[in-house]
Amino acid sequence: MNFDLSEEQQMLQDSVARFVQDNYELDKRTELVASKQGFSDDNWKTIAELGWLGMPFSEADGGFGGNQVDTMVMMEQMGKGLVCEPFFASIVLGGGALKRAANAEQKAALLPGVIDGSRQLALAYAELQARFDLHDVTTTARAEGDGYVLNGHKSMVLNAATATEIVVSARTSGGQIDESGISLFIVDPKADGVKLENFPTVDGLRASEISFDNVALTANSLLGELDGGFAVLNATANDGILALAAEAVGALEVLYKDTVAYTQEREQFDHPLSDFQVLQHRMVEMFMEYEQCKSLLYRATLESVQGDDATAQRNVHALKHLIGKAGIFIGENAVQLHGGMGMTEELRVGHYFKRLLVIDSQFGNADFHLQKFAA
Repeated sequence: MNFDLSEEQQMLQDSVARFVQDNYELDKRTELVASKQGFSDDNWKTIAELGWLGMPFSEADGGFGGNQVDTMVMMEQMGKGLVCEPFFASIVLGGGALKRAANAEQKAALLPGVIDGSRQLALAYAELQARFDLHDVTTTARAEGDGYVLNGHKSMVLNAATATEIVVSARTSGGQIDESGISLFIVDPKADGVKLENFPTVDGLRASEISFDNVALTANSLLGELDGGFAVLNATANDGILALAAEAVGALEVLYKDTVAYTQEREQFDHPLSDFQVLQHRMVEMFMEYEQCKSLLYRATLESVQGDDATAQRNVHALKHLIGKAGIFIGENAVQLHGGMGMTEELRVGHYFKRLLVIDSQFGNADFHLQKFAA
């Protein structure tokens, strides 16, 4: 496989890297995280003006026709700065469902606003009883008149508080854990019967618990085929895993490089910590874990673009397992090798570790995907 970026992808990588360098010093990010909505409207406007929000959408829909490789390039750089603007929630997840399932009318109504940043999306897929199973759905949408009535509860919905539309998975037929019988709907978060409980997450982002109580939906709220939403949801989740893995690889690079730099500066017994062989071995192991993650990220991403579905799915499971395992290993060692400093809010090591722990829990943790890979 050719792992070299194209000229356009290299320019995109450089552009995102400059944005992160200019806007995401730790103190600036801390201010954003502490604000009411948790991100900067100015940054979001800049991201839209640079065209990044349109990257994953087809040219026919007003985007740039990018694929998972382009998203990987952006997310890896965003991971280096722990970017908190909702690119992942709105574009990769919400936009991923929209581009796969929306009809021409829905795309014309929503995508221009999503691409220019005036609209934001969220994907509500997780439920309390489901753990990591996308097909375990108790939220229901029953047909009534010309539309539907939505009832149920969704958990940990990223970016719901600022989203203008939420894509919701609901059961329209079948049993609780059947893959068939799941449909997707576009829901206005301000509609009657929709209640949001918003909260900050441990990594500084924003999420919501959402309850739906007899929410009236029009026929055009249905996204894609009735009872055929699982395939769209699963494909979107796979794109989400690839994007999260790319973000994690960016964070892992910062962690191991910060740790190496610190051990070269910090002296103990009249020697830099980096002189001690046992610590050298530890940092080599951190580097090797990072490199394995990066290599598997490239393979899984390219297989998703070019390969067959079964091979691509297997690689996604392997990647998510490795990212979870390596994230904990590198994060714990980075904190330990920084000593007491590694536990402080003033040092960025702890912030990256918390983000990696959250990434491990999204769309299935390392153990879950190891079981899926083995099966």
